[in-house]
Amino acid sequence: MRVHTRRAAGTRRDRGQVAIEYMGFIPLLLLVGLFAIQLGVAAYAANQAGTGARAAARTATQDMSRGDSERAGREAMSDWLGSYKNSKFRREGGTGSVTYTTRVRIPSVVPGIDDWGWAKRSSTMPRG
Repeated sequence: MRVHTRRAAGTRRDRGQVAIEYMGFIPLLLLVGLFAIQLGVAAYAANQAGTGARAAARTATQDMSRGDSERAGREAMSDWLGSYKNSKFRREGGTGSVTYTTRVRIPSVVPGIDDWGWAKRSSTMPRG
């Protein structure tokens, strides 16, 4: 005895619908992934700004000239963030301490958005 099962009338027409829905969802997933990577790049830029500010302030407290302090700050940072185009140093100092503020341009990995602003960190070291 043979039992025949009957397919629903719409099953054959719905076969490609899941593929179409999936193709529409992929760009959204890629965009969310790029924003997650951008968040990591921004955190890395902030970390590098802090590293540069600490190195510059530390060097300035050793009675070095201002150029040596900024150079030390740039050398402590990664090359692609510590360049003259991507980073700015500002020195403030009193008699007892030196403060360096470093700003680093946050690079973009998201297409179409070029300006994510600057990451800014400061470091104060006592004169020794």
